[in-house]
Amino acid sequence: MKEIRFSDHAQLKMEILATHELTIDPAFVIETVRFPEKLEAREENKLIAQKQLDKNLVLRVVYREFSTFIFIITLYPGRKSRYEKD
Repeated sequence: MKEIRFSDHAQLKMEILATHELTIDPAFVIETVRFPEKLEAREENKLIAQKQLDKNLVLRVVYREFSTFIFIITLYPGRKSRYEKD
């Protein structure tokens, strides 16, 4: 399996979310990328992996995949109702 690297921004985002009482375990972020419930392709070769966090929230992880590793750019929680309409 490819190595997964977190950007400084993604690490900071996890710290900021924790101050708002939403702790995201890095292992859950990796699981979201490896086994997403939903996967979207975006511009500039970016992918967004999505996995349910709780009853109302999903975690969305924006990343790029390279030949030897996966680079997590950012992550954010979102309302399930917003991202699971289709």
